[in-house]
Amino acid sequence: MAENLLDENIRNQVREVFQDLKADVEVLYFGSNGDCQTCADTHQLLQEVTSLSDKLNLSVYELDRDTEIAKKYHVDKAPGIVIAAKDGDSVIDYGVRYAGIPAGHEFSSLIHDLLLVSGRDSGLSPATRKALKGISSKIFMQVFVTPTCPYCPRAVVLAHQMAIESPLIEAEMVEAIEFPELSDRFGVSGVPQTTINEGAGTVIGAVPEAHLLAEILNATNHHH
Repeated sequence: MAENLLDENIRNQVREVFQDLKADVEVLYFGSNGDCQTCADTHQLLQEVTSLSDKLNLSVYELDRDTEIAKKYHVDKAPGIVIAAKDGDSVIDYGVRYAGIPAGHEFSSLIHDLLLVSGRDSGLSPATRKALKGISSKIFMQVFVTPTCPYCPRAVVLAHQMAIESPLIEAEMVEAIEFPELSDRFGVSGVPQTTINEGAGTVIGAVPEAHLLAEILNATNHHH
């Protein structure tokens, strides 16, 4: 085993935060045998984090081998992470995904998401919850980030809150440097950038809840 990615100080801080974990969480990790430079570190990071609480369980998959499971959770990039609810033997998918390593500032998104999924609650405002009930078509958001961007976790966690709230919404953090073709495809020049339904909507920067909600609703109207 390589040395720990998280030092004692950070482990203790995270352990303290994890006292607030309520129900069990299933973390699904998808690696690859191919050219995946951050897979080993991502796997190790998740092992270290999930070992800090009995309520966190880590399942390890290979993208190229476990194709059915990857398809079920809509994971097509490695390293890929899904943060799901665990209820006894069943895993409940909330649409919370990561593509790329949640390093640097994104480590806080990971911890935040574990708490949200564990609490089985999005934490969104009553107005936003009500509005999201009106959605009738699927929404897929990709939040492009870099590990050094301090504003990015706000955008990632907000997109994930929307995913937790609505069964029709999925949201994926995308580490822009690890997936340059995707970043180019959606014209990512600054981060965070949230792309809705592959370009039906685009949000630049970390925006308030109401702003993202408006863009989501606007993107759903593109279908009709």
